[in-house]
Amino acid sequence: MSELTYLPSTRSGAFPEPRGPLIEIAIPVHNEEHVLAASVRRLHGYLMETFPYRFVITVVDNASTDRTWEIATRLALEIPAVEAMHLARKGRGRALRHVWGTSPADVVAYMDVDLSTDLHAFLPLIAPLVSGHSDLAIGSRLSRGSAVVRGPRREVISRAYNTLLRVTLLARFSDAQCGFKAGRAEVVRALLPAVEDQAWFFDTELLLLAERNGLRIHEVPVDWVDDPDSRVDVLRTAWDDLRGMARMGRRLLSGALHVPVPARARALPAGMRSQVPSFAMIGVVSTVAQLVLYALFRLFLPVILANVVSYLLAAVANTAANRRFTFGVVGPGRAVRHQLEGGVAFLLGLTVSTAGLAAVQALSPHAPRTVELAALLGLNLCAAVIRFVLLRAWVFHPRRAVAPSTRRAAGFEGRTR
Repeated sequence: MSELTYLPSTRSGAFPEPRGPLIEIAIPVHNEEHVLAASVRRLHGYLMETFPYRFVITVVDNASTDRTWEIATRLALEIPAVEAMHLARKGRGRALRHVWGTSPADVVAYMDVDLSTDLHAFLPLIAPLVSGHSDLAIGSRLSRGSAVVRGPRREVISRAYNTLLRVTLLARFSDAQCGFKAGRAEVVRALLPAVEDQAWFFDTELLLLAERNGLRIHEVPVDWVDDPDSRVDVLRTAWDDLRGMARMGRRLLSGALHVPVPARARALPAGMRSQVPSFAMIGVVSTVAQLVLYALFRLFLPVILANVVSYLLAAVANTAANRRFTFGVVGPGRAVRHQLEGGVAFLLGLTVSTAGLAAVQALSPHAPRTVELAALLGLNLCAAVIRFVLLRAWVFHPRRAVAPSTRRAAGFEGRTR
């Protein structure tokens, strides 16, 4: 077997139709024949039913000596959007480096094969990366709102390790080792050459490099159940992590943690770069529509009432269009809530435009209709800025993409141990 063997899935018909960015989920495995098939089928089924973006699941077998590679190849042949890769040497970091470094996806992610993390957290993990809000995203078992079931030994070791990271290396993220992470592909590819570890410290090193280079790390509280069949040598892994921390401390003191991250990752977020033109185009159309409606209603309505009615009709259409085309929300779910919250943004914008028109009328009560329309255009531009900020930061914020999961809703059904 060569160092790297890659088996693509039968991709024909893998996706119902293109739906936004491509997400690649890597699952590193070593001697996991007992759980691999059930976990991949469960993950694939869940994503097909609930996930709004295109995806591919890549099983990365790193030097298994059981039937893991045989099962992975069978899954790749049987299930659309599942691929398999074989590495001749062990190491979770090595496996992720191979997948992430060559991925054609827009966002790359990984999760542990036992699926200990509740899958309801996956969309909240991905959403801030797709929108451009964040550069990396991690599941956290130590954040407020998480629900964790594991033994006291692993709990103490995990908390002690993350406390050490915060005290010695000034880390600001709460959980370095949860097997549930994602990142924007261009950012991850920029960081990978600077990551030295090939095993379990890979995650921590990647996150430390990201923080030191000014990147944004989004944390998602997760529900997590420890796998009692896990064969990870916790003490050996903890020792290797301590050695990794010492190495990173030396790099920090020598100033060797700078990475040439893509400039656009630090400037205007990728999501905003696509959202602003879409919002602007929709805004132009809705503004023109509102001006036309205002001119028609002004034939038989007073100035303030004509503005309110025309603005309301345009705002409903504007919110619906931005929901679909600017922020990528499809389907009827929460459409009413989005309209109601968009209505709050509408009211603030309406207040600005109405107050402005009232001021114009007070200063020039006999101003020609063209002056009214020109003033309305300028006021609508101000209102548009207010609406965009509220839609992006509140109505369609990534953290509100999915209702917070609960243990009862997740059910923890179908977990294979």
